[in-house]
Amino acid sequence: MLKEKILITDDDSDILDVIRITLEAEGYEVTEAHDGQEAIDMIKKSTPDLLITDFKMPRVCGDEVCRVLKQDILIQHMPIIMLTGKGEVTDKIHGINSGADDYMVKPFEPQELVARVKMVLRRTARDLDANPLTRLPGNVSIINELGLRIIKNELFAVCYIDLDKFKAFNDKYGFEKGDEVIKNTARILISSVQEKGTPQDFIGHIGGDDFVVVTIPDKIDDLCKKIISDFTSMVPGLYNKEDLEKGYIIGKDRQKKTRKIPLLTISIGIVTNEKRKISHVGEVGELGAELKEHAKSLPGSNYVRERRELI
Repeated sequence: MLKEKILITDDDSDILDVIRITLEAEGYEVTEAHDGQEAIDMIKKSTPDLLITDFKMPRVCGDEVCRVLKQDILIQHMPIIMLTGKGEVTDKIHGINSGADDYMVKPFEPQELVARVKMVLRRTARDLDANPLTRLPGNVSIINELGLRIIKNELFAVCYIDLDKFKAFNDKYGFEKGDEVIKNTARILISSVQEKGTPQDFIGHIGGDDFVVVTIPDKIDDLCKKIISDFTSMVPGLYNKEDLEKGYIIGKDRQKKTRKIPLLTISIGIVTNEKRKISHVGEVGELGAELKEHAKSLPGSNYVRERRELI
């Protein structure tokens, strides 16, 4: 069984030693950073399962570390425990408001630290249903995200994204190549949202070759065009020369009939609450599935809005 990885961050070497010895004795793999910026740099290279950080540190303080990490869609679900000085209530509030999942007051008992660590990791494992291939949030997180936006009565647009002819590609080129396509698609969604979306946008992986992006209606056109453009640019590099020149592969469709199957494309069905009231997550899913199927019935890569116009 792989050891859970914990990064500890403090400018006090004595405290780092106490935490490291305590956690290693419990079987955790522990690495150290000595200020906030070093912690951020380390996490972006290799994300640990948990960060324990002091509040007051040189260069970048603990609350700013939280803010930076919680704005990064790839690592925002990593739990953070904040360490604060005794009686520093303001520090606790700043830490929690900036995204810390728990806090402890120094000095602390080692046994309490271990208990807090186990609790946070257990809670995270339960709540975070990240897809093991892409590490994007899964169905529970998607439902929670949509539900929260509905409750808040926010204006939103939900993109249901599916790859066309993926099963035939997977059968022909193998699961390893298929996984590469899924991971590259996730990267395309992330980069597209970062460039054309908003910081509050959400990306989820339903499973297989199905994804969800939640944004605002004003961003839909540019975002979907970017996704389709980047996906189309990726496709030629996935096929061997012979298949690429033919423009199709020989494979079996879902009825097990052998036929010529076109190269991969991407289809997007878009549900918004601009012109209709949506009061339940189930409505979004039903409309999204219907619109996505409409997009898939069209040739090539497309995105289709609820009004059924081809954009």
